[in-house]
Amino acid sequence: MRTQLFINGEWVEGPKTTPVYDPSDLSVIAEVSLSGEKENEAALAAADAASTSWAATAPRVRAEILRKAFELMSTEADYLAELVSKENGKALPDAKGEVLYAAEFFRWFSEEAVRTPGDFRKSPSGDKRILVTHQPIGTSLLITPWNFPAAMATRKIGPAIAAGCTMILKPATETPLTALAIAEIMQRAGLPKGVLNVILPESTGPAITKMLHDPRLRNLSFTGSTEVGRVLLREASDRVIRCSMELGGNAPFVILDDANIDEAIKGLMLAKMRNGGAACTAANRIYVQKDVAAEFTKKFTAAMSALVMGRGRDASTQLGASVSIKERNKIAELVDQSVASGGKLLTGGVIPDVAGAFYPATVIEVAADNPILKHEVFGPIAPIVTFTTDEEAITLANDTEYGLISYIYSEDLKRALRMAEAIESGMVAINRGVISDPAAPFGGFKQSGLGREGGFDGIHEFLETKYIGVDI
Repeated sequence: MRTQLFINGEWVEGPKTTPVYDPSDLSVIAEVSLSGEKENEAALAAADAASTSWAATAPRVRAEILRKAFELMSTEADYLAELVSKENGKALPDAKGEVLYAAEFFRWFSEEAVRTPGDFRKSPSGDKRILVTHQPIGTSLLITPWNFPAAMATRKIGPAIAAGCTMILKPATETPLTALAIAEIMQRAGLPKGVLNVILPESTGPAITKMLHDPRLRNLSFTGSTEVGRVLLREASDRVIRCSMELGGNAPFVILDDANIDEAIKGLMLAKMRNGGAACTAANRIYVQKDVAAEFTKKFTAAMSALVMGRGRDASTQLGASVSIKERNKIAELVDQSVASGGKLLTGGVIPDVAGAFYPATVIEVAADNPILKHEVFGPIAPIVTFTTDEEAITLANDTEYGLISYIYSEDLKRALRMAEAIESGMVAINRGVISDPAAPFGGFKQSGLGREGGFDGIHEFLETKYIGVDI
């Protein structure tokens, strides 16, 4: 288990350490190095020094490094899944699924590295040739959250390497061990020194601000809350740093009256309870048409009540702990506020009398104006609202500042597609509880972010477009 900083291809001790906890029992897993100003500067200097040579590296070389990293991650998936589960608290099947998903970004971008398109054509006036090419944007700062410590890292590292960019990765303080393990995998896969650096600043805000105001940094890729994203965009504006932002979500899950209810519940259990509900893609607002509401609510409440809660690494566990007591208490507070505002608890809603950051799977019937519907609930909480018409469902779904993903269940594809086009979100899942895929563009509308990760679009977040006019 790596616990040091990774700077210029070396494992470096920082001036201080911070504990990493197992949220299922609050025990300390490891003491991880924090970086001071000296280490932060060394990481930026290393990335800058490696930038020119790495940008000139042949795409095939970059592709082979990513392919090797994919193979290493896949081979060591069980170990990495246990590490994710230890520091994050999620159930082991969720952790294993995340690791395999994370590895796929290395495979996908190993293929994209050698297929970045260009363009060559005659101008309409016939006076020149138009040559369009793409070049690496340069040193990039990658900031990742605690909820998917493996996937959020590889979803940024993969395209940055494929594009020919050097980078500094700043993982969440709660879950740094997975990021450090991935850095070691990249080292073993043959990534040159300085291309990837991993830091964990003692004072995160000032350290990030300093980097965003340094002319050596050219790009920022951030995954996290909309609130923090707004702050970073303001900081980045001073030097017009290019930004890609994967921010918050508050996904509606719409069950129409012609839906297959049993299939809808299966999909919802994935959309809501994947990662214990701690996902920006989680179904946080469940809208069910009035005629099928009673059947749906009864069956869904039974499914939620049956989930086995426990330590993430126990074989029987289906719902693990939240990442911290602080995060668990945020969830509990939102539920208490919802009930105080008229919500009706159908199951869960009480902090269990056990050690660890646990909160049970909870179902609440609420009115359309209940305050919990305005929040991105990072936990196993499912508020249900009934509606009458398709138009009402669309209005309710769009009543949010977010627009990351939406879910629709209907046996009428034409009806579902019509609703999918009307809902304001960057992704829509029809009759599916999960649609995230390394080969698909991930991102949202409104205050859910800027740019896309994954798919053909993902590599372009790390490339600049250059036009060359040629007199021939």
